[in-house]
Amino acid sequence: MEVLINLTVNGLATGMLIFLLAAGLTLIFGLMDVLNFAHGGLFVWGAFTGIWAYGQTGSFVMGIVAAITIGLALGWLMERWIVRPVYGNHMQQILITLGAMLVLSEMIKVVWGPNQISAKAPAWLEGSWNLDGVILIKYRLFIILVGLLVLAGSQFLLKRTKWGLIVRAGVANPEMVQALGIHIRLVFMCVFMFGSALAALGGVLMGPYSGVIYAEMGMEYAILAFIVVIIGGMGSITGSAVAAIFVGLANGWISYYFPDFALAVNMIFMLLVLLLKPEGIFGVKEVKG
Repeated sequence: MEVLINLTVNGLATGMLIFLLAAGLTLIFGLMDVLNFAHGGLFVWGAFTGIWAYGQTGSFVMGIVAAITIGLALGWLMERWIVRPVYGNHMQQILITLGAMLVLSEMIKVVWGPNQISAKAPAWLEGSWNLDGVILIKYRLFIILVGLLVLAGSQFLLKRTKWGLIVRAGVANPEMVQALGIHIRLVFMCVFMFGSALAALGGVLMGPYSGVIYAEMGMEYAILAFIVVIIGGMGSITGSAVAAIFVGLANGWISYYFPDFALAVNMIFMLLVLLLKPEGIFGVKEVKG
């Protein structure tokens, strides 16, 4: 029982980290119809910038702030100079964002070198609690809490605020929103920056969780994020959260009992979803009139 509980907590923590990456991805694609294959590059830049700032200041909170800041900055640059010229053209989006992903990964090596960098949790998140023989690691519980707060905050922002209403209206009918005097391109840029900041936040939190950060980690976790977005449904924050938890738990349980089949199970489930419900579990099927 203790092993099962520990595997579940580990799986939930992994799922929440994937959710932070997938949430931004599903927002950018589902709301803006942009295929951003460079999203993993924002994740890894958040990891390196955050861990570097944490090492320089000794404050993990400052590391998180630095990661979010670089995510916002890179998100603005990418939307303005890379993505905006290819709105509406998926093929060009794939090619240009894949190129951006490679550039972002290589720039990590230029700035911080090609070697792995160790990352440790802050002192106040080190250690664990022992509850009747069940070991609960503090940092993993912290990740779960952050993921739940991001989920609740995103849902509130999109469904309970004027900004969220404008975003959803802009997706449904951008011409009408523009006619009302709202700068729809500015709104979409803010969405892109918000999604980029979530990816960077996931990156800095991943560092102490895995113990090391490296330039290629962005591509590795981006694959899991795309699986999550496809399973959950494009544009659905709730769908991404549920799918990320499933993927995280599957990785935790199956990696322990059948390590060679962990990724295969997620891929098989994704294929089943594509065959039975192509729009995703929480996705909405488009009705063409």
